[in-house]
Amino acid sequence: MNWYIAKVVFNIISGSGNHTPQFDEQYRLIKAESMEEAFDKAMRIGMGEEEMLLNSQNEIVRWEFVNIAELYPIDELRDGMELFSSIQEMPNRKDYIETIHLKAAYVQSKFQAEEEQVG
Repeated sequence: MNWYIAKVVFNIISGSGNHTPQFDEQYRLIKAESMEEAFDKAMRIGMGEEEMLLNSQNEIVRWEFVNIAELYPIDELRDGMELFSSIQEMPNRKDYIETIHLKAAYVQSKFQAEEEQVG
């Protein structure tokens, strides 16, 4: 068996869809014998996770599977290995860095809260 990273893309449509288009790009770890099998598994995951729900304004929100945008083989799994990277161009350096720090603080608060519940 081999490991692959698949980029599974969903289109998020709220209400009638009169909003800025939103897409969720998920990177999934797939175990398969071949690229073709990995692609097929990723497709089944995407199709199986389409859903409809209500948002806080009681509008229907649809998560529609778009397709598999990328598929990369992973030769071996090693501690600390890079699985994916992308370069982002942002209009404001300071705002982007501040957002990253806020996200890191949120991630850290989640595992600190778990430790407090256990301990």
